[in-house]
Amino acid sequence: MQSLDQHGALFLTIKLQMKQGKPALGLLMTQSPDLNIALVGCGTVGTGVVKILQSSMDSLRQRTGRSIQLRRVIVKDTSKVRDVDLGRIPVSNDIRTVIDDPEIHVAIHVVGGINPAREDVTRLLESGKDVITANKALLYEHGAELFAIAGKRNRTICFEAAVAGGIPIISAVNTALTANRIVSIEAILNGTSNFILTRMLDRRETYDAVLAEAQARGYAEADPAMDVDGTDAAQKLSILTQLAFGTRVPLEDIVRQGIQQIELLDLLVAAELGYRVKLLATSRIAKDRLEVSVQPTLVRTNRAIGMTSGADNIVSIEGDAVGVLRLSGAGAGQMPTASAVMADVVDYSTGRAAITFQSILRVHNQKPVQLQPQEELSRRYYLRFTVADRPHVLADIADILGRNEISISSVRQDETDDVADDAGVARLVIMTHRTTEGRLRIADRKIAALSSIRGDRIRMPIAD
Repeated sequence: MQSLDQHGALFLTIKLQMKQGKPALGLLMTQSPDLNIALVGCGTVGTGVVKILQSSMDSLRQRTGRSIQLRRVIVKDTSKVRDVDLGRIPVSNDIRTVIDDPEIHVAIHVVGGINPAREDVTRLLESGKDVITANKALLYEHGAELFAIAGKRNRTICFEAAVAGGIPIISAVNTALTANRIVSIEAILNGTSNFILTRMLDRRETYDAVLAEAQARGYAEADPAMDVDGTDAAQKLSILTQLAFGTRVPLEDIVRQGIQQIELLDLLVAAELGYRVKLLATSRIAKDRLEVSVQPTLVRTNRAIGMTSGADNIVSIEGDAVGVLRLSGAGAGQMPTASAVMADVVDYSTGRAAITFQSILRVHNQKPVQLQPQEELSRRYYLRFTVADRPHVLADIADILGRNEISISSVRQDETDDVADDAGVARLVIMTHRTTEGRLRIADRKIAALSSIRGDRIRMPIAD
């Protein structure tokens, strides 16, 4: 019967073997039919997928017991020259050729953005295809909708490559750590921001200069907004939070701050105090509530996250049984991301992905954890102000902080030239004791109204 797909046949056979008293594992040891796949998108990541398929065919067959065949490739521009030999593989710009092909089991969808990706994935699922995707923005915006479609039609969605590139964090949360109650996630999830912050400190260069280098090296897009303003990391953290805690957290409920206003001075002062500044993505249970934030954060230099440099990512996840587990490596790039895609292909081919996806659906349907209101997040903070170099400025700021029950731990002011009037400016850095985000927001609004304030103000939490 054409209506009985490969997974249906797999589970039906397993059930029959179990009823007959035969070991179901025996099925997995036999040679299965070829796995026919389609590739939708042959840009950077898609090209990497083709390279792995072509260079590792024998290895993949040994691991899966099947031959994996690339049957179709869908691209936007069929005339574009690509860095791979597609040989006799049909190349088209019409995804309907995949949707209408009954021989294709799964589509690897590595096209970015929301549209037409949302429509493409929906049509693929509804046509009976399973989907492997690397599109984190699509999963953040429409993951619940697409998972519901897949669940209703007994289809599977795999998405290891959507978060942290080559780091197998999705697999770790969904399989290896399922015996644990996840307590916290602490991560660097955006390589562009980490490269910029690392380079600024190492080379003693400005944000603008390093951003230009990141764009020249391909680490940052021509429009880097989503990377540097925390959106990219927040979307990835939201996906991990849903998997770990069964709770979807929209961006507006995440305390989110980018790195655009960070100056070299901030990094140097932090280094003198024994910290590195990292765009830290955090999701943790505190007093039975879920705290979620993505912010430039002062992290101790001797911690693994503090030592993660360049464009690398790291995810530190704590389970109640296993303790703290750390995974680090390339969070983006052609081959690391393609590696994650192909890991999904192998899991899909062996039948593991279908079983895991059912577990993911159950997590998505569990009762969510209540979110901690943003104003109640409690941390120590680094505050930096550019102020007029005149008397009583520090006293005015300290008075506002004190009236909002914010205790000062230390104060540093850079030396400035001796001037006869208030035309000069000074940089003032204040470290606070533990306080709340809400108190600091109120104080910040009042400080902003002071006539002595010049330019940007920086507020960064300190990771204890």
